Amino acid sequence: MAQKVAFIGLGNMGGPMAINLVKKGFAVTAFDLSAPALEKVKAEGCNTTSNPHEAVKDADFVVTMLPSGPIVEAVMIDDQKLLDSIPVTALVIDCSTVAPQNSRRVAKAASERNIHFIDAPVSGGTAAAAAGTLAFMCGGSGEDFERGKVVLQAMGVNIFHAGDHGAGSVAKICNNMLLAIHMAGTAEALQMGINNGLDPKVLSEIMLKSSGCNWSLEKYNPVPGVMENVPASKDYQGGFMLNLMLKDLGLAMDTAKYSESAVPMGSMAQSLYYMFKHGDSERGGQDFSQILKLFQ
Repeated sequence: MAQKVAFIGLGNMGGPMAINLVKKGFAVTAFDLSAPALEKVKAEGCNTTSNPHEAVKDADFVVTMLPSGPIVEAVMIDDQKLLDSIPVTALVIDCSTVAPQNSRRVAKAASERNIHFIDAPVSGGTAAAAAGTLAFMCGGSGEDFERGKVVLQAMGVNIFHAGDHGAGSVAKICNNMLLAIHMAGTAEALQMGINNGLDPKVLSEIMLKSSGCNWSLEKYNPVPGVMENVPASKDYQGGFMLNLMLKDLGLAMDTAKYSESAVPMGSMAQSLYYMFKHGDSERGGQDFSQILKLFQ
């Protein structure tokens, strides 16, 4: 009999993740506030419900993919009190990008109900979510991490155990702060080359084979026309929204303050993205690689 997964949250990332679980043989019951999101996954084989408590009934795994830490806490503990309906035999896997404190509070509340929990935020963006090639950074016990692998491997290819509860969230925040930094630096360097008469595609090829090589340059070039099938070549549509990057940079600054960490480059990156967004509020819904325009 197929293992049962309740999937809560069907946004740009959650929808494709739920569909991949169906493709890998899981019996998925999905919940979201959006009727179109529910219809989309239903067409791909998911069961759907308008009641999250109904979704988690008899589930072997509960996967949440929600917009923020306060929303995760509201759904699981405060408002919806979903933890009260989850079977003690289930494993809860929160894939949302939240503050470590959010993950630890949910983990504590789950433990008080004898429910097992891991935080497992993702990296890779919407393309990887659709392709099933996400990376997961997990926090929780080693036993729960091993148990959760069967679900996570149906949605991703790189599954890491970062440490105890909250460690997955810390790892994700560190990763995305670095992503913001090297995307801004890559855009700055490419635009300087363009301003001095270089072909950005040639300059990109040079830097890819030199010490300036990085993920933004190799996988997500911010200059339109240099790479196919990246947001820059689609008028910065799709991909990872600027608003989400700013959210993650806010989490990074909060985490730095909590741990008294010096993050001058992360702080500068946050300022640059804020400065760029305030030039045109519509930019918030477009891909973060459009930071290139700040240097033009």
